[in-house]
Amino acid sequence: MTTANPARTSVPPAPDTRTPGPRRSLPDSAFLAATRGERPAHLPVWFMRQAGRSLPEYRALRAGTGMLESCMTPELTCEITVQPVRRHGVDAAILFSDIVVPLYAAGIGVDIVAGTGPVVAEPVRTAADVERLPVLLPEQVAPVMDAIGLLLGELGDTPLIGFAGAPFTLASYLVEGGPSKNHERTKALMRTAPDVWHALMAKLAGITTTFLELQVAAGVDAIQLFDSWAGALSERDYRTHVLPHSAAVLGRLAGAGVPRIHFGVGTGELLPAMADAGADVIGVDWRTPLDVAARRVGGGLPVQGNLDPAVLFADTASIEVEVRRIAAEGARAPGHVFNLGHGVLPDTDADAITRTIELVHAQPV
Repeated sequence: MTTANPARTSVPPAPDTRTPGPRRSLPDSAFLAATRGERPAHLPVWFMRQAGRSLPEYRALRAGTGMLESCMTPELTCEITVQPVRRHGVDAAILFSDIVVPLYAAGIGVDIVAGTGPVVAEPVRTAADVERLPVLLPEQVAPVMDAIGLLLGELGDTPLIGFAGAPFTLASYLVEGGPSKNHERTKALMRTAPDVWHALMAKLAGITTTFLELQVAAGVDAIQLFDSWAGALSERDYRTHVLPHSAAVLGRLAGAGVPRIHFGVGTGELLPAMADAGADVIGVDWRTPLDVAARRVGGGLPVQGNLDPAVLFADTASIEVEVRRIAAEGARAPGHVFNLGHGVLPDTDADAITRTIELVHAQPV
């Protein structure tokens, strides 16, 4: 099995990242306690994609404004991020953003097309294409950092989670030119031109690291690395072509003083390898029971998850059955942050989300 050359996979120093000031002290945060493997007074819960999508107040606020424009407008980002905290009483806020924001900010031609997702103007498939990719400069994401500053004043004692897309998922969009069902060009590049592949992944790891370090410097209380498409890979391919680069990102954040969550979709068979990348908390989608996931990662890591987002369309009694089951399974891990197994679906009833959060808070810890 070919292994990646460490010289190709190292992440270059992030340019000019801001020096972090003193971190917020949030001693009563159930979310942060659970990420440390502690048992807080109640089971903490937040939902991926809770900022936006299902809320009518979000749709009203976003009317006529594109996704990337919204992500780069501090006041808009702040209000959208706070909306679910205000409405649902979740235990953490997730920064309203998108995984392609740092690519867009760096000057890479990418847009989010309604009904399709991220679309890349010029796909990246050759060594020359990789060479032309820019680095991310702090001033290019200044609006995101300004939004974090606003949020720290609005959220009070509620922790703020920052995030970024993992190198593999970003690479897949760049190579395919947009969303892909089979990732055929991506997998072909891995094998046909491994030097090009690792150069691309190292470049993206640098962009991702810079973006996360800047968010930490601006004051976020936790970070999550999203690898939305990693579930398309075998464990062998993940370990050879992806793991060194995700590990490089998480390694650079090891001393940041914030919990690092690592999440992928369809990654039940990859959980041991994802744990090897070095996160503090492993996010689990709805396909793998949390007690099984906890065993797969060695039993020493807190877990996050993992209600099927579609269950929120069921009646309250059915939702309660699932909440109780997941809470019991999560109790077998050192710590548990309740979440969905992926993001909130756009047509989800906002009241169903609120009721579910109330059910979670009522579970024994």
